[in-house]
Amino acid sequence: MKEIFENYLHQHTQLSDEEMRQIIDLATTQKLKRNEALLTAGEVCRQKIFVANGILRNYAIKEDGSEHILQFSPESSWTLDVESYDSQQPAKYNIAAIEPSEVLLWNKTDFDKLIASLPQFKMHSQQLISRNIYNSRQRILTALSGTPEEKYEDFVKTYPTLLSRLPLRMIADYMGVSIKTLTRLRHDQLQRF
Repeated sequence: MKEIFENYLHQHTQLSDEEMRQIIDLATTQKLKRNEALLTAGEVCRQKIFVANGILRNYAIKEDGSEHILQFSPESSWTLDVESYDSQQPAKYNIAAIEPSEVLLWNKTDFDKLIASLPQFKMHSQQLISRNIYNSRQRILTALSGTPEEKYEDFVKTYPTLLSRLPLRMIADYMGVSIKTLTRLRHDQLQRF
């Protein structure tokens, strides 16, 4: 699992081997079963999460028990409940594995020390934050003004490798459409090819 993260660092940063070792040595690893929660609303998010294998989802549960999926985090991506992590207040969102997953975790104190002592890692972290802000703004715009077809196109563009790995219910929850609408959209797309 740590080898996967080391390969990720080689591909995305200019860190030295010693700097990578510092980062990896502070990580803990955890294996998650399908549907196992890593963070439950009401808990404080105390860790940055890197997905080595599998897929996680960040979601809220509505009063009627249905889900609003905010984000999918497949292999080689980071996730957390940013508001809870930054403020150390109870989380409003849940993070759970969709399929068996393996993650690396850094507690806030250790991660803050790494950012303070490794300028290259800090720069990479800031780039991730900027990319997440951009992606979130795009997602909000699509969710507010996009047609179901545009929402589906956006999903396919954002998560091209996940179409066959995710249950239709979760894709529909992410898009904010019914399963019936999603099925129609998928059928229409297949007819075009």
